[in-house]
Formats: sequence, C-alpha cells, structure tokens
Amino acid sequence: MLSIAVCDDEIQECCRIADRIREVLEEMKISCTIRQYNSGRELLRAQEDFDIIFLDIIMRDLDGIQTAQLVRGKAYDRILIFLSSSRDYVFDAYDVEAFQYLLKPLDGHKLRKVLEAAVRKTQKQSREFILVSKGRQTRKLFLDDISYFEIRGRVIEVHGREGIFTYYEQIGILEKNLQGKGFFRCHKSYLINLKHVDSYNRQEVILDQGERVAVAKRRYDQFCMEILEYMRKR
Repeated sequence: MLSIAVCDDEIQECCRIADRIREVLEEMKISCTIRQYNSGRELLRAQEDFDIIFLDIIMRDLDGIQTAQLVRGKAYDRILIFLSSSRDYVFDAYDVEAFQYLLKPLDGHKLRKVLEAAVRKTQKQSREFILVSKGRQTRKLFLDDISYFEIRGRVIEVHGREGIFTYYEQIGILEKNLQGKGFFRCHKSYLINLKHVDSYNRQEVILDQGERVAVAKRRYDQFCMEILEYMRKR
C-alpha cells in the first residue's frame, strides 16, 4: 500500500489536494493511505515512513523548501513533489532533488501523469534488506538506512540512521550478502554504502552525515570506478 503525506498550511486546500490524489489513485486501482499536515514541523514529527510527500512551498514558519531540506536529512530517498501557485521556486526545488513541481490549481491530467511516474519509481525502490542474527534474535536491516559497516575482527558494527548496531559475522559472508547492492569495501575495516557518499579524496570518504571513513591506497582507483559507475546508473 502506498503511503502519502500532503502538507499545506491552508486546511481546506490540504483537504482538496488529498481528495484529488485519492481520486486519481482509485482510478489507477492503487490502494493508499494519505495523511494530512498543516505545517512543516507537524510533518517532521510524524513517525510514518512515507513513499511520496506533497509539499506546499509557501507556508508560515517552515516553508516547503526548508521542510524538504530537513526531510532529506532524515530520509534521502523519499519522493518530494512541490505544490505552488508561483513558478518562482522551481530552481530551489531542484536543490533538494524534487521529483516534480506542480502549479496550483492542480491540473487533473498533469497530476495523474506525475502520480503514475512516482508510483513506478516507488516500485523500483522496493527496499532491499539483509537478515542478521544476534543471540536468538534475527533482525532485518534495510540497506538504504545503512551508511557503512565497520569490521572489528568478527564483530560487525552497522552505522546507520538509528545509530550503531553490532552483531557477529564473518566478513566474507557479509560481502557476499551485499554483492551487487551498492556497497564497496574501501578499506579492510570498512564497507561503505555508495548511496551515502558526499565527497572523497585519496585518504578518506566523507559520507552525507559527516562521517569520515578511510580509503586504502590500493583500493582508491577501484573505488573511483565503482562510485562513478554507481552515479551513472543512478
């Protein structure tokens, strides 16, 4: 089921937009839940993991662009669709990698085309995970939430959105489980998620949350090839 948020500080407008989205998705025979929020702060406090977020740009307190920047800090891969009665903020929307920019009042045909494209993207983004065991418990780790793995002997430290999680595993098994999933072993002690790379040099990789991870000299050229190929595919 598709999970959608609509954020607009005009209550009636927020309801109208949510109704239009629901009508289009019903015509497309796609089940969904739609939550409505009347401020950016209210949206940011929500615990739900939304697939698509519709954001009005001109809002009191936090505007749509500021809200989007904070959303990106929490959940990089969410689909953001901006709504505005003005074209003036189109380039600002690109800065936070908006999926689309829709003008109010919403055109039904345009809304349907954008929703069709967004649904296709969410289907492609079905979240990959690995299963790890700690004690008698098995835990599901979503790969897009993980910045990097740190290897300390047979102890694996998982660094991600929820902090650090440790478990016991052989590095060979971990590498096999991550093969073809966008991770690269840049150092004997680190497996990084290429999705979260912000910048790099010959000594280290800087990830999007500010973490710095060492790069082994002999792996630097291969890392450059891997990150460029990853970016090309993206």
